[in-house]
Amino acid sequence: MANYKELEGFSVQTLAADPDSPGWVGSIFYNSTSGTFKTVKPGGVTAGTWSSGGNLNTAGYYRAYNGTQTASMVVGGEPGTLTAVEQYDGSSWSEMTENGTAKAQAGGAGIATAGLFFGGKTPANDALTQTEYWNGSAWTEQNDLNAGRHALGGCGTTYNAAFAVGGYNGSSNFDNSEIFNGTSWTEVGDLNTASAYLSVFGTTTAAIRAGSASGSLNQVESWNGTSWTETTEMNQGRYGAGASGISTDGLFFGGIEPPQSSKTESWNGSAWTELNDMGTARYGVAGTMSSSSATLATGGFTPVTTATEEWTVPEVVINTLTTS
Repeated sequence: MANYKELEGFSVQTLAADPDSPGWVGSIFYNSTSGTFKTVKPGGVTAGTWSSGGNLNTAGYYRAYNGTQTASMVVGGEPGTLTAVEQYDGSSWSEMTENGTAKAQAGGAGIATAGLFFGGKTPANDALTQTEYWNGSAWTEQNDLNAGRHALGGCGTTYNAAFAVGGYNGSSNFDNSEIFNGTSWTEVGDLNTASAYLSVFGTTTAAIRAGSASGSLNQVESWNGTSWTETTEMNQGRYGAGASGISTDGLFFGGIEPPQSSKTESWNGSAWTELNDMGTARYGVAGTMSSSSATLATGGFTPVTTATEEWTVPEVVINTLTTS
């Protein structure tokens, strides 16, 4: 029978620390620090985990958001209508210039230095049409949404290609979809099912909307740039969840089942897969506009919290070899 050297071309190597390069996949090594033999397997989204990040300065939930794991932004939120605007640098949150109108349950798009925030509600108005642009230092009002609402889904990796989907105006759920082109909003194809407290990830040409407080909680629709089509349902229906990614590589986490959930699911363009749970179950959690391999779960109600969790996907997985 062939030995390891004959099969791999080299003997089992001794290392002081576990390797993190995909080039080691399929290898066996001896970790001299732990005194154990280990093997290296491929990583990927199914091996992703949540870990603690820096806490918000102000606890809140249903906050509008944008950006990436290392440069993101949250605006407004509950309880009441928070005035707080905060930015994340990959380790801590800093308070920024407040926007023109304190609001909750608005939509967001873009990046932390060029972001768009739209819709939402105040104690006096359940159906804001207001749109505000952030340039990294100051706020400017833009042309309004055509249909005012809160609890809408927002996505888009650039502020001048933002997507506003669904929502609620205090009495009715919306099926409206609108696209912002840097100047004004244009109504496009409606959702098949009017939905509020939904989550959306992707772009104005390819997006996924998942979950809803109305109808089927696990309903999912796919956007192709022209129209919405019903597609594979989630494993666990819920609403008020966080989301991140693109239409073929997305992440959906937290929400209300009820009760509040810690579940995380990934979307690969055709199917949903259950992944490792968040550390804290919560709803009204903010995500980012980045991919499924690196996002944030910020704030939320569990009750109301300042907690931030960071989602990371390893390139390799190290398993310790055991005998039985």
